[in-house]
Amino acid sequence: MKRYYRVLSVTLSLLLLLLCLTPFSPAQKAQAASRITSVIFMIGDGMGINSLRLAEQEGYTLFMEENADLKGWSRTRSNSSDVTDSAAGATALSCGVRVNNGQLCVYPDDGERTVSRPRIITENALRYSMKVGVVTTDKTCGATPAAYTVHTSSRNNYEDIGLQQLDLPFDLIWGAKAGTFTSSDAAAKGWTYVKNASQLSELKPGSRSFAQLASDCWRLTPSANAPTLAQMTQKAIDLLNRASVNGFFLMVEGAHIDKCADDSKNGQVDYPSKRADTAEAVAGFDNAVRTAVEFARRDGHTLVVVTADHETGDIYPDGSAGEYTFHSASHTGKDVPVFVYGADDLFDPGQALDNRDIPNLLAGVLGWEERFPLEDPPGGVTLTPPEPEEDSERTNLWRSLSGFFKRVSDFFTRLLRDLLALFGL
Repeated sequence: MKRYYRVLSVTLSLLLLLLCLTPFSPAQKAQAASRITSVIFMIGDGMGINSLRLAEQEGYTLFMEENADLKGWSRTRSNSSDVTDSAAGATALSCGVRVNNGQLCVYPDDGERTVSRPRIITENALRYSMKVGVVTTDKTCGATPAAYTVHTSSRNNYEDIGLQQLDLPFDLIWGAKAGTFTSSDAAAKGWTYVKNASQLSELKPGSRSFAQLASDCWRLTPSANAPTLAQMTQKAIDLLNRASVNGFFLMVEGAHIDKCADDSKNGQVDYPSKRADTAEAVAGFDNAVRTAVEFARRDGHTLVVVTADHETGDIYPDGSAGEYTFHSASHTGKDVPVFVYGADDLFDPGQALDNRDIPNLLAGVLGWEERFPLEDPPGGVTLTPPEPEEDSERTNLWRSLSGFFKRVSDFFTRLLRDLLALFGL
């Protein structure tokens, strides 16, 4: 028995020595203090709590609300109105700044970025050497993906949005085809251009991909060789996680909850096909949430947060039967749900958060010292795209070893912290 304890003592000492000798980057030091090293942030565009009720009445069994570890609310508005659009709503979530409707990641009084610009949470993730991806069912130049990628005075500056996105050192930007550039333009900037599910499935860790997919990728069963949002989410997670040493930040948007609800027909705001399409969009987004949460629970180091930029449709129950129906064909100022998976202490259960505060919840859980809003010079800070990595056996072995030593170091950091706390040191 004494020999057993001696071997155990030597083994633990060697592992502790390994921990001490492991060279930590600033990013690794910050992340070692936190159990969470990656974030999947999911936006159901236009998704109010009654969007879920409507989908349930249409026959869908949903995952997201029932399985959340923490539930709360987000208060939505913009700098120019009590009712926000997607550009301003997503900017509050990505930068911690209220802007005028239509603006994307600029200050309201400096839309042309002559003085400064607010930093996007994805840009900050790059500074911590995290892998970064954006996935949407909208066009890649749509308001919400744009709020996580670019700075521009108007959401309608599609050409400018596309050009800025091509210059980003992100690992992946996927959505529906925007038509603002060609596959040759993307290749010239170092991107692998993807058009369908088959090409998406062939992507390898270390690649940088720009996907322009079929416009019905939001449906539960899209057109031939088009991926679903859940499939896109799974593939994005696989790529970012396998290529990552310092964690990853992934934004996933289900855009068509808003697009289906923000519609009228012959003057009507509630009709069967609108209900059916909106419910299907909710269910498709819910499948993507389930995919993300199942990964996060296996991984143990990933936080998933689900919310919306605003509510669309003014949905509430009518009549004695309590049928949830649309009372508007546009956005409202209602609070929207916030669901958290992987933590139960980010805020008080049921608390109503200001949507500008949400980026700082994510910064805190990742162990970042910075707090939003963060101000950058007009042109930002130039970030060089990483060199493409050769997907060789040596590369894959190094990734595996790096991940293993990172998990070991995280474990002993937490162990030492807990022991010190136990003894009051």
